[in-house]
Amino acid sequence: MSRDKQSKFVQLAEKRTNTAIKSMQLIGNLSNKRNYDYSDEQAAKIIAVLEGELKELKLKFKTASKTNNRFKL
Repeated sequence: MSRDKQSKFVQLAEKRTNTAIKSMQLIGNLSNKRNYDYSDEQAAKIIAVLEGELKELKLKFKTASKTNNRFKL
C-alpha cells in the first residue's frame, strides 16, 4: 500500500469512526426516559439495525483482507 493511500485511509478512518461514535452516543441519549417516551419494540428496532450494519462492516473488512492475501512470485 502506498503512503498516500495509507495516510488517506488513516485520515478518513479516524474522522468517520469518531463521527460514528458520536452518532451512537447521541442515539444512546434517546434512552433517557426522563426526556423521551419509547416502546421496547422501538428500542429493539434501533439496536437491531445498528447491529446489522456493524455485521456488514465486519464482513466487508474480513472479505477485503482475504482478497489482499494473493500469492505472488
